[in-house]
Amino acid sequence: MSGLKENAAASLAKWHEMVVAKDMSALADIVHPEATFRSPMAFKPYHSAQAVTLIISTVMNVFEDFAYHRTLVSEDGLSVVLEFSARVGERGLKGIDLIAFDADGKIVDFEVMVRPLNGLQALGAEMGARLAAFLPAYKG
Repeated sequence: MSGLKENAAASLAKWHEMVVAKDMSALADIVHPEATFRSPMAFKPYHSAQAVTLIISTVMNVFEDFAYHRTLVSEDGLSVVLEFSARVGERGLKGIDLIAFDADGKIVDFEVMVRPLNGLQALGAEMGARLAAFLPAYKG
């Protein structure tokens, strides 16, 4: 990935491999222990590698027809913006993943933005049904 620092580029390549394989079992290997996940549905972020891996592993099972389209890299080479599209049931959505890496290539911040509203609502309903009992423990 042009412009991305070497360790971050390696982690991003691993991320893309996991997404293509639809297998998030190695996600913890590239997530910092104190990572933060910023949901498009929640005002307060979720904290810890456990929260990040739980949320991302779940959402990757919720999304159908998931595909990345564009990648933008920050000037310092430690952050990427990944544009994606997916479906949740009958609702199509578009979004971006904003991923920040540390110098070791570990994900320290993962923020998601989604549109349109009805796609976000479908995603929120499905994620809530699957994770509502678990997520409050990870809010800081």
